[in-house]
Amino acid sequence: MTVTRVITLGCRLNGYESEVMSGQAEAAGMGETVIVNTCAVTAEAVRQARQAIRRARREQPGARIVVTGCAAQIEPETFAGMPEVDHVVGNAEKTSRATWVALAEGRLERVKVDDIMSVRETAGHLIDGFGTRARAYVQVQNGCDHRCTFCIIPFGRGPSRSVPAGDVVAEIRRLVERGYGEVVLTGVDITSWGGDLPGTPTLGRLVRQILKHVPELKRLRLSSIDQVEADADLMAALAEEERLMPHLHLSLQAGDDMVLKRMRRRHLRSDAIGFCAEARRLRPDIAFGADLIAGFPTETDDMFTGSLDLVDACGLAYLHVFPYSPRKGTPAARMPQVARGTIKQRAALLREKGDAALARHLSIQVGRSVEVLMERDGLGRAPDFAEVALDGLAPGLVAAATIGGHDGRRLIGKVVA
Repeated sequence: MTVTRVITLGCRLNGYESEVMSGQAEAAGMGETVIVNTCAVTAEAVRQARQAIRRARREQPGARIVVTGCAAQIEPETFAGMPEVDHVVGNAEKTSRATWVALAEGRLERVKVDDIMSVRETAGHLIDGFGTRARAYVQVQNGCDHRCTFCIIPFGRGPSRSVPAGDVVAEIRRLVERGYGEVVLTGVDITSWGGDLPGTPTLGRLVRQILKHVPELKRLRLSSIDQVEADADLMAALAEEERLMPHLHLSLQAGDDMVLKRMRRRHLRSDAIGFCAEARRLRPDIAFGADLIAGFPTETDDMFTGSLDLVDACGLAYLHVFPYSPRKGTPAARMPQVARGTIKQRAALLREKGDAALARHLSIQVGRSVEVLMERDGLGRAPDFAEVALDGLAPGLVAAATIGGHDGRRLIGKVVA
């Protein structure tokens, strides 16, 4: 049995930090330990965290259970009150080597959750890479300074803070030397990268530096971005740098201006449509994903239709649909709520729209030749993030493939001889 087991819930940044914690716990000699790295983005995410903890205790009755992550940061008392839990550790403390040494030596208090709002630094945690043997994720930023009315995450992650460019470049160089073909830049709000650094550099400048100083890197990809913060250097890099992948996942959330205003978003519907049009002009082969919330408080049928129509207006291919879930402590939780049944119906309609959009995007690729980075046996990714079924190649290889069809979820390719 593995000495340390990590259960990761939520975002890619959590996944990155889970790798850091796993290595530190093993190095500290923690013994049989289950780390539950929680998410707090919705009430359902918190429920799933509690469920995972109870299941972990049933499966490993003798293990020490340590709960951390955003839900633990925001609701430490909830998890401290669970008899299955041995320790609750905050987001600021979870990637500190000292935390795991103190835990292993029995010196850490049962609940160690400090004020996340006082944190002003994000250390660069060097790891060997994770995700697949082909793709690695690199944390460049943490926290968020915005206050969207539906979102609790700033209270779990603290203020925005950036990893210095030199540290990012050094880590990516190390990962490339270990054989990783693709690196994904990740964080909570990566387009705010650099705002707290000397000279206030931008994400676009970071992208340029990475591609310049790590010429051996085959592919660089961005995780979710807030398109309203996309800087001129980033747009220029999108147009000029072939190694920057033609895929952006956008934080859109809604397609109606009144809903966006009540969410306290910083863009209008026309801004989202205009951004996608400009990005597509600069990079015609680009594909867009987006986060969309169904059933935000006060959302009428007509307002929801705006979100449905936005899929076509922006040419979205990959949707992450979130049924709205009120989070205690957020302004949206105090607004007039949409009936739960209506929220579920709207979420289902958005997902149906997303399935059709993906199938349409995949159909356009049929007959084309694309470069596929193999992630695992039989499956890889095209530059636009489409999954490709491709037999006979080992993970980590990049191969040209002709697309012969699709099954609605992924492309079906054949290696070009």
